[in-house]
Amino acid sequence: MHIHILGICGTFMGGIAVLAKQAGHRVTGCDANVYPPMSTQLEAQGIELIEGFGPEQITLQPDIFVIGNVVSRGNPLMEEILNRNLPYISGPQWLAQNLLQDKWVLAVAGTHGKTTTTSMLAWILEYAGLNPGFLIGGVPQNFGLSARLTDTPFFVIEADEYDTAFFDKRSKFIHYRPRTVILNNLEFDHADIFADLAAIEMQFHHLVRTVPGNGLIISNGRADSLKRVISHGCWTPVELFACADGWNIDADNRVTFNGEAHGELKWELMGEHNRLNALAALAAARHAGVSVVDGLAALSEFKNVKRRMEVRGVVNGITVYDDFAHHPTAIATTVSGLRDKAGSARILAVLEPRSNTMKLGVMKNALPDSLKNADMVFCYDFNLGWDARAALAPLGDRAIIKDNLNELIAAIAAAARPGDNVLIMSNGGFGGIHEKLLQRLADL
Repeated sequence: MHIHILGICGTFMGGIAVLAKQAGHRVTGCDANVYPPMSTQLEAQGIELIEGFGPEQITLQPDIFVIGNVVSRGNPLMEEILNRNLPYISGPQWLAQNLLQDKWVLAVAGTHGKTTTTSMLAWILEYAGLNPGFLIGGVPQNFGLSARLTDTPFFVIEADEYDTAFFDKRSKFIHYRPRTVILNNLEFDHADIFADLAAIEMQFHHLVRTVPGNGLIISNGRADSLKRVISHGCWTPVELFACADGWNIDADNRVTFNGEAHGELKWELMGEHNRLNALAALAAARHAGVSVVDGLAALSEFKNVKRRMEVRGVVNGITVYDDFAHHPTAIATTVSGLRDKAGSARILAVLEPRSNTMKLGVMKNALPDSLKNADMVFCYDFNLGWDARAALAPLGDRAIIKDNLNELIAAIAAAARPGDNVLIMSNGGFGGIHEKLLQRLADL
């Protein structure tokens, strides 16, 4: 089969391209921004990439066009596909129908921690010799790639609640038909497509409805939103984590299930959020037949995901971190985790409010509290629809706002001193700030 993917350079659609190629299909694709590293990764797989969405691409005559959710009505290639009544399908639906049909799917859903937890789960299964396939919204360092297809029954997938395509407004995860599901947490996010938390809870309940009776739902016992989701109806066994009557972990990293000790978590990751991610991954792996003892051994060798508290460099005693955090809860958790590690050392938090939700200003009032553990805060106010200075005013002179990237880098470099931790948080490339800042610090 020849498939042509519209929006191929996104992490999810790029992952589908890799999986389709590994499955033996001919894969081509296009996007508005075809550039490294995704372009080089895909080209290395023998996937032909086309810049832009020109309607002449229909002359490729693929068997089907696979549509990413970056594509909307008015897209010239999409309009030509519709006008000619050519076959098309969403990425999640193509994946489900062509690659997941006979798999034991282990899906990780939640507002926060999906990528990390999915990576943990895939690594535990790999360590145990189960050789899982996977599709992850990041690059787990234990694997070095975000997607893989294998001939085993197991497939681990990051289950995103964002909508499927312009013609299918259900969440992506509705398509996956998982047997094992992690519900990591649930907060309001994606204000561009969801009106409120109740709308997201409805999508999560649609996911719950698809899990078979011989499956397992692993749910965060601290999340009232998830309790509401399950209360709407559940036909699958549920195991809770982060609570006494389920999977739990104490201050000494000892893991218990229903009060029974299973071993100790020994690793280098920081933060309470990662300890809870580990609990969920251990529970899901156990459902697939991996003992908790083996799961803990695997996690002792877990190397985390790129852009999750990733050290990008150390210059003149100043450590520069890169993290994907962009929701206030994730920002607070990330800063708190670094504070636990850094102790009294200074934290300079650098924020790009880039996600659709952040750009809309829905979460702006929560930002000061989420950054309270930072000694200084630098915010990139670029094309925001709200006043970052006013929003961060409660932080007083600890907050510095710039609308020019070079000026922002100069301000950070001027403030930084040996022993500091510079924590850069964005769900995008942030204009290459990491390397630019490291170079600026080296030049001082």
